[in-house]
Amino acid sequence: MSTVLVPMADAAETLDYGSTAFVIICASLVLLMTTPGLALFYGGLTRAKSILNMMMMSFGAMGIIGVVYVLWGYSMSFGTENLGVIANPFEKFGLSNMEPIYNSFGYEGYGNIPELAFVGFQLTFAVITVALISGAVADRVKFSTWMVFAPIWATLAYFPIAHMVWGGGILGGSGSSISG
Repeated sequence: MSTVLVPMADAAETLDYGSTAFVIICASLVLLMTTPGLALFYGGLTRAKSILNMMMMSFGAMGIIGVVYVLWGYSMSFGTENLGVIANPFEKFGLSNMEPIYNSFGYEGYGNIPELAFVGFQLTFAVITVALISGAVADRVKFSTWMVFAPIWATLAYFPIAHMVWGGGILGGSGSSISG
């Protein structure tokens, strides 16, 4: 390694506090958008007798998807062992085998953040995606049914799409070309 590249190699292993703070602020804004933002918005759009149910769907999505995402969702979406449409759900099951410093952008110079901050950031998007569906089932679904539907939908629909688009899957543009 030449002397010019040595400082850059050392910088790649250090934590970027600015990028970390930015990711945490963005995660908190998305979480604020979900609860109470989406809960109050959907609660205001429904009949008076359904307000509590609609608000609890947003809060319930945050709780149940938070648990599911930590257990197998992050691993299915952003694991390194690609199984085609998903990554291996047991590779980082329960957030095991986490890297202390993680470059979520995949390029040098774009900031290294703790992998746990990246998990929190991506978790907020999983939560709000499921909570957005609650608006489509307003006044039609009981809360208990919603709590069964939410983790099933996230596991079968959101986690595979997240892997295919952002986790290194077939729709992410980083794989081989189909035409060539």
